[in-house]
This record gives sequence, C-alpha cells and structure tokens, in this order.
Amino acid sequence: MPEPRFSTMLAAGTAAEHEGAQSAPFVQALLSGRLNLTGYAALVAQHYFIYRELERTAQLMSADAVAREFVFGELVRLPSLEADLEHLLGQAWRAEITPVPATSEYCLRIAEVGARSSTGFVAHHYTRYMGDLSGGRAVRAAVRRHHDLPEDAGTRFYEFDAIEKPKLFKDVYRERLDAAPWDDVERQRVIDESVRAYRHNHRVFADLSTDIERFVA
Repeated sequence: MPEPRFSTMLAAGTAAEHEGAQSAPFVQALLSGRLNLTGYAALVAQHYFIYRELERTAQLMSADAVAREFVFGELVRLPSLEADLEHLLGQAWRAEITPVPATSEYCLRIAEVGARSSTGFVAHHYTRYMGDLSGGRAVRAAVRRHHDLPEDAGTRFYEFDAIEKPKLFKDVYRERLDAAPWDDVERQRVIDESVRAYRHNHRVFADLSTDIERFVA
C-alpha cells in the first residue's frame, strides 16, 4: 500500500482544529451578517498584525532552501490589509488599531518558530494562506452582502488577483509539501505546529468575542 501523501496527512491532522476555528461564535456572527462593520474592522486589524509578522518572517526565510519553496509573491496580503483598513477606518487607521492579547501571542509564536526552521515557518504559512484561499471567497461575499461594501474596497484581503486559478495553485502548494525533504519527525513537527497555529487563531476569535455585544448589530 503506498504511503499517504504528506499534504493529505497534514490536512487530516489539522481537520478538527480547522473545524473548531470555523465554528467559533465570532466567525459565525461574521458569516451570518450579525457582526457589524466595527467588528469586521477589528478582525481586519488582527489580520494586519498577524500578516505583518508572517510576511516579515517570509522575507527572512526566503534564503532557506526548503522554506523558500513556499514563499510566493502572489500570496502577499499586507498591502491589501492596509488598503482595507484605510477604507474602513480612514487615513489615520494605524493609530486606531491594537492587537488583542491572543494576537500578540500568535505573532510572538510566528517570530519564535517561523524564523528558526522550515517546519515552523511552513506550518504557520500553510495554516493561514491555504485557509485564506479555501474560505476567503465565502467570507468576502458575506461581508460585501451584509455591509454593502464596494467590490474594490474593504475586502481586498480576500482577493488574490495574482492567482487566476486557486485550485491549481493549491495543488502546486500541496505538491511542494509532499516534496519537502522532511523526515517523519520533521513532518510531525509541521502537523503539531499547524495544530498550534489553528489554536492561536481560535484564541484570537475568543478574545474578539469578549467584546461581542459591541460588535453585533
């Protein structure tokens, strides 16, 4: 019997945490339209801090023989997040946003393991970007529908203009996961750190939910 592909093992190993993050009350409020625009802007702000750290780490890891295979310019999100925040909060948006405690912890973890090994970097990279490509369109559609946002502002984060066919792109990404020269121990590290990344995301939603009454329309 052939050995299962690592990309398949990784998806299976993180499935429960992935489902848990998607079912978080904050996410459900977002998708159902109960989350007001202030709440959505608070989420965008947390994404800004997370992706600022992740893309800073990607620059550092672009010299790593394994990690650089996952550093795609087409995935960069920070300029889109900056544009979204300017639209949502105005030109002085940088003075308006702060990370919740869980976001700060998440960023520290990315900095700690992401710049130290390809396994740590890829785990966090995979968790964020593959999730964005898979579920971003649904989130974008829900936010635009419920808040009457224009097509070119407020939800740029979820638009990957440089990726014409997301499915094909994800296939290439999975092929690189399968081809990465990790042994069994290193592969398990990727799975374990990906699980941890999902839990960080879940804690961000939980922190945002502490102010849910202000964020629910």
